Amino acid sequence: MGYIQLDHLVKQYGTGEAAVMALRGISLEIQEKELIAIMGESGSGKSTLLSLMGALNSPTSGTYTVAEIDVYALDQEERADFRREFLGFVFQSFHLVPYLTVRENVMLPLAPVKMKRKEKRDLAEEALRRVRLAGKTHRLPGQISGGEQERVAVARAIVKRPPILLADEPTGNLDTKTSDEIMRLIQGLNSEGMTIIMVTHSPMNAQFAHRIIQLRDGKILQGEMER
Repeated sequence: MGYIQLDHLVKQYGTGEAAVMALRGISLEIQEKELIAIMGESGSGKSTLLSLMGALNSPTSGTYTVAEIDVYALDQEERADFRREFLGFVFQSFHLVPYLTVRENVMLPLAPVKMKRKEKRDLAEEALRRVRLAGKTHRLPGQISGGEQERVAVARAIVKRPPILLADEPTGNLDTKTSDEIMRLIQGLNSEGMTIIMVTHSPMNAQFAHRIIQLRDGKILQGEMER
């Protein structure tokens, strides 16, 4: 059994004639420390799948387990605990708070954690060092480049040192050179032991993955690609 196991996940929005079937029985096994790329055209179900894996949405049917935890058998409070313990998120549009400094943005996931503020600052600064932004902790998001904002988003995602990173189009708004830098950063995190699931449109980004999962119309195409 894989570290991450999806069994016949179905997600339907709406009912009757207005019903939209976003996922049609997804079954997938992911091993610990894998880097997986999920690809497919718009509307193929990529973002829906990632939201289910992030415990941000509930499936219509099917099961999702991580480290033998049945995620959708948990209540809402337990799911929040699961997200805090296991998951880091990187979003395409960064979602940085414009009036907070780079360091304060990275500290946000630590807000509910019981530890001294200095310890939180130290963890944030360590995460920023890992993404090579140690000298820009006091700047606002609007004072740094798009690539640097993406690095801040990655630092925020890893500040709690989660075992799993979920990335939704992590280089979607970046130029080729900066995209390559971000992907090498993600590859480095994976080589350190982090399990990474990445949604991407980019064949260049997918080259960094161990496996490529192709979705079409809410299903996995047969013959997934091994890297």
